[in-house]
Formats: sequence, C-alpha cells, structure tokens
Amino acid sequence: MSKINEQILNEIRKIVQNDRILTKKGDLYSFSYDASFGEYLPDIVLQPQSKEEVSKIILLANTYQIPVYPRGSATSLSGGPLPILGGIVLDMSQYPKSLTIDKENMLAIVTPSVITSRIHEEAEKEGLFYPPDPSSSNVSTIGGNILENSSGPKGLKYGTTKEYVIGLEVVTPTGDIIRTGGKTVKNVTGFDLTRLIVGSEGLLGVVTEITLRLIPKPAHKMTLLASFQSVVDSGKAITSILSSGVLPAALELMDKYCIEAVEHYQPSGLPLDAEAIVIIEVDGHEAAVREEIAQCSEICKSFPGSKVRVAKSEEERATIWKARKMVSPAITQLGPTKISEDATVPRSKIPEMIEKLHIIRDKYKLNLVVFGHAGDGNLHPNIITDKRNIEEMKKAELAVGEIFQAAIDLGGTLSGEHGIGILKAPYMRKELGLTLDLMKKIKEAWDPNNILNPGKMFPQKGQTKVVLTQ
Repeated sequence: MSKINEQILNEIRKIVQNDRILTKKGDLYSFSYDASFGEYLPDIVLQPQSKEEVSKIILLANTYQIPVYPRGSATSLSGGPLPILGGIVLDMSQYPKSLTIDKENMLAIVTPSVITSRIHEEAEKEGLFYPPDPSSSNVSTIGGNILENSSGPKGLKYGTTKEYVIGLEVVTPTGDIIRTGGKTVKNVTGFDLTRLIVGSEGLLGVVTEITLRLIPKPAHKMTLLASFQSVVDSGKAITSILSSGVLPAALELMDKYCIEAVEHYQPSGLPLDAEAIVIIEVDGHEAAVREEIAQCSEICKSFPGSKVRVAKSEEERATIWKARKMVSPAITQLGPTKISEDATVPRSKIPEMIEKLHIIRDKYKLNLVVFGHAGDGNLHPNIITDKRNIEEMKKAELAVGEIFQAAIDLGGTLSGEHGIGILKAPYMRKELGLTLDLMKKIKEAWDPNNILNPGKMFPQKGQTKVVLTQ
C-alpha cells in the first residue's frame, strides 16, 4: 500500500517541480535496485534542486512518518540506497553539479552529484591530487563515496576518504540545514561531526555540499606487476614489502580467477600461468621512487617461480591499472549474480585470510574469486553465482557468513569501504558488541522518527545471518 496519498502528493508538488516527481511504475522500478541484491519499489522518486527543497521534503516526511532514502549513482555493493520500506527515494544524482578548485587553500568544494573522477581531473589540472579513487569513480558520485567512506587502492599510503572531508553542508533528519567542519585543515572545535557523518550511509543526514582537502600531486610514480605461483606467496610478498620500510601508494592483489576473467573480457597481457599477481605503485621524488620500486622488485623475485615486470612507459603503466579496474566488470561475465564483499584484516593476517577464503571456496564448491587493496588488508572476495539457483544461493549465504566470521576472528572488520547497508547488518553485533547500542542511540537522537534510510546498518530483531534470497 502506497505511503503517498493525494494530499501528500499535492504538498510535494508545492516543494518540487512536477517534472522532478516520478510516480510511474517504470520510473519507480529504475530506482528499486543498486549494485547489490534485492529489489524494493519506492512509492515516489523526488529530484530536489536545492538544500531548501531537501529540507522541506524531510520536514514533510517527519510529519507523515514517510521513509526517505538518499541515492546517488546506486553503485552501492551493500544495499545502501535500497528503499526497503518503500516511501521516498531522494535522487541526489540530479542535484545541481558544482565543482570549485581552490588552489591557494588546496581545497575542492563540490556538490554531492559530481562524479568522483571529475574531481581527480580538475585537481590535477592545478597540480593537485585527490587520493581516494574507488573502482567506480568514473560513475559514482562523491556524495555516495563519502557516505560509504569508499577509498580505493591509494588508502594504503594516503588514508581513506574521511581524511579528506573537512567540511559538510547537511540537511539533518529533522530538516535543519547545518554546516560541520570548515575550510581549515586543523579544526578541533567541539565534536567532530564531519567524521561522524562520513561513512554514516545516509542515516544521519542528506549531504548537499562537501569541502575536500587536496594535496600536491606526486612528482613521479612507477608501477610494477609481479606474478606468483601461489596466492599465499603473494600475500607474504605484500607483508614483506610493508615491513621493509617501503610504503607504496597502492598495493593490489588479483588471484588467478580474476586474471582469467580479465583476459577473456578485455585482454591486457596479464600472465595466465600465474596463481596470483600483485600490482605495486610507488610515488614521490624520482630518485626515491626508482630505489623503492627496485627494492619491491627484489622482494617479489625472492619467491619461487615469481616474475616481475616494471612498466617502462606511462602507456604501459595505464594498461596495468586498466586491467585492475576491469576486474569487477570482467567477473560479472562469469555469472549473472555477483556477491561483492570487502572483509578487511590486519596486514599481517593477509596470507592467513587468503588461505581461509580458499577453504571456504572448496567447502561450498562456489566460484569465489579474490582481489582487492591487499596493502591495507582490504580484500574483495566475490562469489559469482545465479540468484535463480536457490540451492547455490543458500550455500553462498553460508559462505558469506564464514567470510565475515573469518575476518572478525583474525582481528579484522566487516567492511573496509563497501559499507554495511542491509547485507552486513546481521553481523554488526558480532564485531561491535555493546558499541552497536551507542551507535543506535546516536541514530535515535539525530532521527527520532527514524525516517532517514531506515532498515540499514542495524540488524532487525531476530536477524542473525545474511539473506540473499527474497
């Protein structure tokens, strides 16, 4: 039963232009899914054009107790924007796009609808650098990136997205328009609400403007591709490099199943005889970069059967990184359903986690591939299956539960950058214990009517495991 009656619809028309109010079934279905699982039909989709419109929508939602689900490009892998209780989808991808680079203060001031890769491009024109670079950066919005705290491969050296968000303009769950942080890198006035909102998955506010810290663009960079005859050896090479004193800008892992998928999807010259490859990028002063890439090369060569190739040109370097970016679309070709996880462990536990993942793969006889930002322990085990095969999906549910438990047992966490959403909510208590209750109290204080993105992050009563079938 729709939560939007004619009276409420008439009130909405006073806030949002009619051509930005979507109610036709075909339009609603377009906003019923993201890059994860499940389809949930909203009652209405609104495309606000100002913070004032967002505020009025939120106030109306509080009055009539209507759920509101903010949504960017819907590249979420954890069900972040899914309207599981119906109500309003707030399509922020159509919010006015604004991007200003403040070179003097090394800042970018952007609206949430700006595509992340545009920030990279505009910053580099000014000799600056925005390090967070998730695989979806060419299609994902910066608003979605900061609310999921998605960072990509360069988090190893440069830190995650939350390190670069220093100011926000936000509409709170009760409709107030507030600012947090500011334009100064140092700011210790009061509680750090900016960091609280970053990674909050849309539960604590609708972001309408973002101030990002930029840094000088590295003067030089080099990329190395190393292949190994054992995935565990590749994990050991990663820990050896990190303990040697070298801190690469990125350190990425792909197992043989990823390699095969990429080569069949878009041939990139990856070694098909390898059990795993590691891509290493070092940046900084040229002399230091050459010394460190040589050091990484020697460490990788010390493992039996390993091979090392250092990119000799920018074109070759770009080809290597393009192959890494192709992993997600390539493995999608292996089956119609892709379950993407990002369990994260301490760096020293990478080899052990990889071994556990292989045991899980063999135990359930699933097409499980492993890749990810191995330098910071952020592995992406993906299960390729078919959601129409109920028996296999049940096995996948058990496998996902074991993946999460393995990460927690090794001192890791449920998510490094995909967020919790609905898929990982059942496991939050296992990792956080009583801390989860404190988080609930914050949510209740900010959103007393629970209208903003309800049903996410916190497990529902009796919910103890992931459910992949509706």
